[in-house]
Amino acid sequence: MRVLFLSVTAGQGHHSAAKAVMDYLNERNVECTMLDTFEYINPILSESIARGYLISTQFTPAVYGKLYRLAEKKEKSDAKFSISKLTSSILSRKLVTYIRDYSPDVIVCTHIFSAQIITELKEKNLGAKTIGIITDFTIHPFWEDTDLDYYITASELLNHQAEKKGIPIEKIKATGIPIHMKFSKKIDQAEARRLLEVEDKTTIFVMSGSMGYGNVIKIIRQLDELDMDFQIISVCGNNKGLKRKIDHLKSKKKIYNYGFVNNVDVIMDAANCIVTKPGGLTVSESLAKRLPMILINPIPGQEDRNVEFLLNNGLAVKTSPTFPIDEAVFQLMLNDWRQQNLKEMIKYIGKPNASKDLGDFIIELIGGNL
Repeated sequence: MRVLFLSVTAGQGHHSAAKAVMDYLNERNVECTMLDTFEYINPILSESIARGYLISTQFTPAVYGKLYRLAEKKEKSDAKFSISKLTSSILSRKLVTYIRDYSPDVIVCTHIFSAQIITELKEKNLGAKTIGIITDFTIHPFWEDTDLDYYITASELLNHQAEKKGIPIEKIKATGIPIHMKFSKKIDQAEARRLLEVEDKTTIFVMSGSMGYGNVIKIIRQLDELDMDFQIISVCGNNKGLKRKIDHLKSKKKIYNYGFVNNVDVIMDAANCIVTKPGGLTVSESLAKRLPMILINPIPGQEDRNVEFLLNNGLAVKTSPTFPIDEAVFQLMLNDWRQQNLKEMIKYIGKPNASKDLGDFIIELIGGNL
């Protein structure tokens, strides 16, 4: 029993989703491997796409947002928008050889580019069931151009959108965006703070995106000036420059500032709310932990759509130029009813067992009895 995960280096969410399911399947003694599709086919192409995504989202987000909106409006048959046209049959042949040598029972695509390539290769009779994981709270442009056996979505509430894009309802499995199984476990708030060696008091968790998009320093400063008694836990990921800037801030409040960490689950349990960009994986982790979210700095495009889903379903609060972070935190922290309401809605929408549920579906799909 073998499962091949195909991802693409464009942000970290796609790899993380694949890794979460792989970890569960490995525990069930299912052989898995992950391949960066373009890295394998053509490393130069892979680097170009990764760099292009980074530049478009970090330095020209407005342009990226306009392109995303243009893609949303495109006709399904508009061939000039198809990423599969970037890969010639000669390049794709290398991937076909790999798949036939590995002989997987299931191929899981965690990125639209991979899903389009597998669709293009469908006539090659690869001999595997195919699954696409949509890693945001929307159906991205181009998914309607794919033809896979099943599609994993964040919520049943996206079913209508998927059907409008031409994806048959029987192919949709709303098991949730896969996240690490550790997010399905809840630690008492006081115990989580003890494990982190921070004070047992109201805690605001500020989680920065790995690419550093948005003025996080401004967010931290506004929180520090707020006349309320709380502490701040800041996680900067791989953004070393941002971590240095926060480390050197002269603050009134206690700020626990970290770079890359592997205990985000514990920090979420210690926090009263999270201030974060609305990336699909972080949102899914926060929902699993029933943690109220204050959304900042969405990258125009899919993160805007995530915001729409979250706000329209009563799952989060969002800042704006006229509703800055200090006002958002002030209003949320003083409104116990609002906090409870958010948690109840989050409980309804969250999918803490998404990785397990998808893993079990894969095992069932290939007739396993593990």
